[in-house]
Amino acid sequence: MEKKHGICTEGPLDCVIIGAGPGGLQAGIYLGRYNFSVVLFHTPGGRTNHAKHIENYLGHHTISGPALLETGLDQAANFGVVVERARVERVTVRDGLFEVLAGGKSHLSRFVIAASGANETIAPFKNLSRFFGVSYYTCMICDGYRTTGKKLIVIDRTIKGVRISLAMKRMYTNDVTFLAHGFSPLPQYAELLKDEGIGLVEGRPEELLGVTTLEGIRLSDGRVIPCEVILGWGGISMNDDYLEGLDLERDSEGFKIVTRGAGESSIPGLFVVGSLRQGHSQAIISAGQGAEAAVEISTRIVEL
Repeated sequence: MEKKHGICTEGPLDCVIIGAGPGGLQAGIYLGRYNFSVVLFHTPGGRTNHAKHIENYLGHHTISGPALLETGLDQAANFGVVVERARVERVTVRDGLFEVLAGGKSHLSRFVIAASGANETIAPFKNLSRFFGVSYYTCMICDGYRTTGKKLIVIDRTIKGVRISLAMKRMYTNDVTFLAHGFSPLPQYAELLKDEGIGLVEGRPEELLGVTTLEGIRLSDGRVIPCEVILGWGGISMNDDYLEGLDLERDSEGFKIVTRGAGESSIPGLFVVGSLRQGHSQAIISAGQGAEAAVEISTRIVEL
């Protein structure tokens, strides 16, 4: 079988990667360096692309999400990975191979890595887009460090916000207020916050205040709570509609995909990295998962 620039000119591909986030790109870089035939499907967007500051990625004091992804795309292409800017519509299994339909074309592949990640849903607060990723954050693990020593409001619609508030005070800042969005915490939780020196406000946030820097948040009843940073609630929706026809094992909520060793799903040969699978979703973790999946795939290809 002849290869040209890392891609087989006949027969099935070695691997199709769906998604050009940290996990998919790292997998592509590994597989490309092994001189396997790889096509990576990429559609702009994604959570990493919206990250303004990534500070916990080895080798970078700080880097923006777009800069990290641009570097990764260039690296993958340098190793012969073909990047197709097309949306994957469906993945099916046919005669022991995966058939990937994207951009009106069908591709056969021995292995597939699903790395398409998730979309973030954010609170409907006025002016939030002005401060999102700058002084309004949704992930304590990702961005808690950026609140260090600042006047912080934690916003949550559930009692989980109490635990988050306690953690933020322990790790990052002494000036913490918990804004219970639309509910009243039980007395024991209110007492716990008081004992820890954490303020408690009940109400419904409506508007973030400030022009170039965050100054506070206005509630629906007109009250204004001053702050410099906010850790607010957010959610995610999976970018996995192309997998709907496959009988994949998922978690108890039917939300995230269950994986086994090296990130393989319940369907042999289909690997999952990043936000689609159970576990923490971080750029550096996803990259490690992508490398692990690629090494496992390379081992199996060689054995074949």
